Amino acid sequence: MKKGLFITLEGIEGAGKSTAVDFIEDFLTKEGHDVIKTREPGGTVIGEQIREILLKNENYTLTYDTELLLVFSARAQHIQEVILPALSSGKIILCDRFTDASYAYQGGGRGIDASRINLLEKWVQGDLRPNLTLLFDLDVSIGMQRTKKRSDADRFEQEEINFFEKIRNTYLERAKNEPQRFRIINSASSLESVKEQIITILKDFLC
Repeated sequence: MKKGLFITLEGIEGAGKSTAVDFIEDFLTKEGHDVIKTREPGGTVIGEQIREILLKNENYTLTYDTELLLVFSARAQHIQEVILPALSSGKIILCDRFTDASYAYQGGGRGIDASRINLLEKWVQGDLRPNLTLLFDLDVSIGMQRTKKRSDADRFEQEEINFFEKIRNTYLERAKNEPQRFRIINSASSLESVKEQIITILKDFLC
């Protein structure tokens, strides 16, 4: 049986991950791969319930520590119920956000020390890490312009620009420190350009 692959997509709000993940799923499927598309927080019934708590605007009293612990609670369920079984059966997991988002949002954005996130990462994931992470990068102001078009902005999307600047900087720093895993995509460019970048990266990775 061929070995499964774990591919994650990361980026700030408005970076275009949702559009990209559908395109990637279609591309990989046409290439003959068995693909499971999923997301975080979420991906399971329990995970989606936790996601709803995290995103609801009325949950403004949610503390930063509670937010982080909820994210990893959803992740623990997701890993055991979806990710590990899929990888063990040789499938490609395509996940919209994973632990890099915790370092970026709860670490960079909220200011939680990375050592605390790392402790949870080791506890919940063990040795599990993505094989490839696609970082969809663009200027924060462009991302915010895109999200403003949405009528149902969630608890994160309503944060100030400084919050997202910290997130973007954390993502870029992680990409710099792990160049073997990260590939940066210029998502400020046209949709066709983004697709071309994705195809080039995937073909190189899978060959």
